[in-house]
Amino acid sequence: MSDPSKIQKTDAEWRAQLSPDEYVVTRQKGTERAFSGRYWDLNRPGLYRCVCCGTALFASDTKFDAGCGWPSYFEPIDPANVREERDTSHGMIRTEILCNVCDAHLGHVFPDGPPPTGLRYCINSLSLQFEEDR
Repeated sequence: MSDPSKIQKTDAEWRAQLSPDEYVVTRQKGTERAFSGRYWDLNRPGLYRCVCCGTALFASDTKFDAGCGWPSYFEPIDPANVREERDTSHGMIRTEILCNVCDAHLGHVFPDGPPPTGLRYCINSLSLQFEEDR
């Protein structure tokens, strides 16, 4: 039985909505090159939403420069909006982060972030849409 609160679209619908690069990252679990994303060095106040469904994911006041080349945050706005899954691809064991509303691949979370959480949510810019504070 499917969850009625989940956003579900066909592959064709996702392809029509997203740019080719956004599609590869969010629907096929791709990764953009480090230091190439639109938000890795953005420092304006605002909100980062899922590019696929608009769910609020991260606030700018939780963003920090991890030096890794991807936008990094120490916590999501609402933990219920993200889901963790074990990722054993590429010969590594990591924790994948997905949008809990539309199942978009966002990135990974690592235990090497700053206080207060000690976490680093390493997120692909292509999985995000920035909404500047007004």
